[in-house]
Parts: sequence; structure tokens; C-alpha cells
Amino acid sequence: MYRLSRLRFLFPIGLFVALFLDGSLSKVWASLFFSYPYNMVSHLVLLWLVLAYFFEGNIKIPLTWFAVAVGVICDLYYSGVWGLFIVLYPLIVWLTKTLARYFSDTFLNMILIFFVDLVVFELLNYWAYYVIGITHASLGDFLVDTLAPTLALNLVYFVLLYWPIQSMFTKALAERQHN
Repeated sequence: MYRLSRLRFLFPIGLFVALFLDGSLSKVWASLFFSYPYNMVSHLVLLWLVLAYFFEGNIKIPLTWFAVAVGVICDLYYSGVWGLFIVLYPLIVWLTKTLARYFSDTFLNMILIFFVDLVVFELLNYWAYYVIGITHASLGDFLVDTLAPTLALNLVYFVLLYWPIQSMFTKALAERQHN
């Protein structure tokens, strides 16, 4: 039913906007996001993918394929390491689906799942960069200087964007019901 819903337009546009904003906010707020020794990494793409899973209803967006596509774009443009985001984004979609089976769809459970997703994403990202020698920060430094500020920033995003995103999905799904 995805092909017949308004989500076929809303979801990819929102994903593109999230991807664009991740880079743009990091550029515009670079002095805030990346002030030594702290780094805050914007993950609006992850937020969009996770919330889309919870708000898609019975439409069933092909999230894994979109995650692969956005992973390709991120790898080509942002990371310089081919294959990292192609693997991580679909992995987070799978993790979200797996965790969601064990929790009800409440705001607090969704924020908890998003928190776990962020931790796994950032730790795997750190580990990959550490293994190939791009980063030399210790795990403790990473946890304090990058993971903690990144979690804080993205949990604020979650709280601020949860209801507007839910409203967009609800309207798109409601219009599908009326047609």
C-alpha cells in the first residue's frame, strides 16, 4: 500500500530534508557542535528513519531500502569510508524493528529505542574508524567527548520533532483513509 499513499512523497522528501539538515546544521553551528574536546553529531536521518517506523501504520514503508540509499549518499558525501553508513543505517532499522517488538508504542519507549539506536550507531561508527586507524581517541574519551554530547543533542531533537513528525504522518495516513 506504500505506492498508493501520500507517504510515497512525504517520506523520501523528509529523508532528504533530514540529510540536508544534518550537514547544514553541522556547518552553521560548527563552533557549538565541535568545540574541542567535545563533538555533537546531528542524526536527523536516524530520527526520521526511527520515527517513520513507528508512525507508518499499516503502510509499511520500505525502510531498509531507503536506509541503504541514504547510506550510499552519506558514504559518498560525508564519511569518505565506503560502506560504513550503507551497513549502519539498515542495521539501525533492523534494530528498531527488533526492539519495538518488545515495547509498546509510547513516547517514552520510542525515545528509549532511539537512545539505544544512537548508542549502537555511534559505537559501531567509532569502532570502525578506530579499526581502520582514522581515530585514535580512547573509548573513554569517545564516551565523554562525543557520545554524551551527541546523545544530548539528538534527544533534544527527538523531543522537539516528535509531535510535528507524528502530525505529518497522521495527516498523510488520514488522507489515505478518506480516499
